[in-house]
Amino acid sequence: QVQLVDTGGGLVQAGGSLRLSCAASGGIFGYFVMGWFRQAPGKEREFVAAISLSDGSTAHADSVKGRFTISRDNARNTVSLHMNSLKPEDTAVYYCAAKPFTTAQTMSNTAHSRIPFWGQGTQVTVSS
Repeated sequence: QVQLVDTGGGLVQAGGSLRLSCAASGGIFGYFVMGWFRQAPGKEREFVAAISLSDGSTAHADSVKGRFTISRDNARNTVSLHMNSLKPEDTAVYYCAAKPFTTAQTMSNTAHSRIPFWGQGTQVTVSS
């Protein structure tokens, strides 16, 4: 059974940076796509970024392009989200996600209810 453990959240001032990490175990293979979603209070869970473990192709939400970068370390089964120039509107719980047999671009348009594997979530709070 695939397990995801996401870490790295915290409190940061606007304009600051954070790095989130997601460690995968239990059967993640190259045909998986891993990504990050976020959910702010009272809002729907939304896509942030995704990366294919097979070819490294990525997708990023328009709201984070140029500020956030997703990367992978296949040897360690780890995916990271590097977040720069953080804004108060980035405040949310960030969830690592994984889905097999898809692409990073497709995951960006996939309803979260159709993604089978999730981390427990990590809080990111950006103060103004």
